[in-house]
Amino acid sequence: MTDQFDVVVVGGGNAGFSAAHSAVEQGAKVLLLEKAPEAAAGGNSFYTAGAFRFAIDGIEEFADLLEPDERHTDSVVPAYPASAFAADMRRVTGGRCDPVLTEVLVSRSADAVRWLATKGIRWRLMYERQSYLSDGKWVFSGGLFVGTVDGGKGLIAQHTEAALEAGVEIRYGAEVTALHQAERGVTYRDSAGAEHRIAAGAVVLSAGGFESDPQRRAEHLGEGWDRALVRGTPTNTGEVLELALALGAAPHGDWGSCHSVAWDADGSPTGGNRELTNQLTRQSYPIGIVVNVDGERFVDEGADFRNYTYAKYGREILHQPQGRAFQLFDAKTRPLLRKEEYDSRPIAGAQAGSLAALAAELGVDAAGLQRTVEEFNESIMDEPFDPAVKDGRAARVDPPKSNWAQALDTAPYYGYVVGCGITFTFGGLHVDESARVLDTGGRPIEGFYAAGEMVGGLFSGNYPGGSGLTSGAVFGRLAGAGAGRSARRG
Repeated sequence: MTDQFDVVVVGGGNAGFSAAHSAVEQGAKVLLLEKAPEAAAGGNSFYTAGAFRFAIDGIEEFADLLEPDERHTDSVVPAYPASAFAADMRRVTGGRCDPVLTEVLVSRSADAVRWLATKGIRWRLMYERQSYLSDGKWVFSGGLFVGTVDGGKGLIAQHTEAALEAGVEIRYGAEVTALHQAERGVTYRDSAGAEHRIAAGAVVLSAGGFESDPQRRAEHLGEGWDRALVRGTPTNTGEVLELALALGAAPHGDWGSCHSVAWDADGSPTGGNRELTNQLTRQSYPIGIVVNVDGERFVDEGADFRNYTYAKYGREILHQPQGRAFQLFDAKTRPLLRKEEYDSRPIAGAQAGSLAALAAELGVDAAGLQRTVEEFNESIMDEPFDPAVKDGRAARVDPPKSNWAQALDTAPYYGYVVGCGITFTFGGLHVDESARVLDTGGRPIEGFYAAGEMVGGLFSGNYPGGSGLTSGAVFGRLAGAGAGRSARRG
């Protein structure tokens, strides 16, 4: 028996739900297929902090969407125009972002956030993640200010509620095993092993990348990537990507790089923690120093605001001996760390009254660490320390620390052990400005659309923080609208 729908959406994360909402707006009867069981649903979106990057000329444009907070009157939220967003995309990807897709992402980013609000997505300023208190003001920086209430958990809960209210049918435990071009449909296997064929007027592919499959990671990302820790859903294993390629879809973007972060070294290698989710990241490293097991620094912790470096520094950690690193702070800097991350438990780390004792606790070479810290402390420029801005307080060592250099000299000392946590892969399918999947000749494959991590070409080597969820919403909305219209025409 073949079920009939207007639009079938493959994947139940932010991109998939955005597509489902948009298709419903076109009057379509929509089925959303989620590979995970209901208790483990939400894709990678569930595990995020819910941060969205979007172009904004002033926060007053979005004041009506934000949850009330008494700190609003003492907040400094700078303008982040479309030109700055586009420039950041080009800068952090080394110019390797697809210009057509980048223009779509940037130009539609703000409207996507406001549109999601009409679907019940709730917004707030992300004080604990994106601001520091400076001269009595909460100063935001790095082009990323707004996130969803209750983070990724809230985002998925709000999406799900809106979809069900709109009449979207959601089937969990549904693993897609085939794509059918002639009837624009799919076959999926349910949790009991039975196969079901779905005929539809159009298909939206939003099933994520291959980040959760060790073999595919090693094949595409290179040696050692099979040892990375999966910080999100364990179900993004790349089969739907391969089904689309077998259908004739063109690969696009950088299949050899990914979003990867400093992640608690004791985190599961196969999937994230549903309770702690994003709390296992360790992203206050710009305030301290990061060393390897030999006690040597290997990155510029203060090269830029965290939003522009965290997604590439996981790769640098993976390449260190034992694939791990150690973030170090002292009594001066420890109070500045993100509480939701560094006060969470369990946590891989130690505290000690001396650097030698800390090194022993962490398993770091004590002599190497002592030498590194002495050289670092002696090289710091005499500039005022201000974590809210690029303060120019640099350490002139190799590698340098370009901003926020503080001497590590005040007991007690704190160390946190981190590994490489992979978030999502950057290679995907080639889509056009309407999110239509293109074949290897550059022609649209009739009735097939893609969104979210399955869209290739936006990111390479790195990405501006918060742009992944925004991309999911922008291209999901486009894909759903196109799929809905295509189904109606059919």
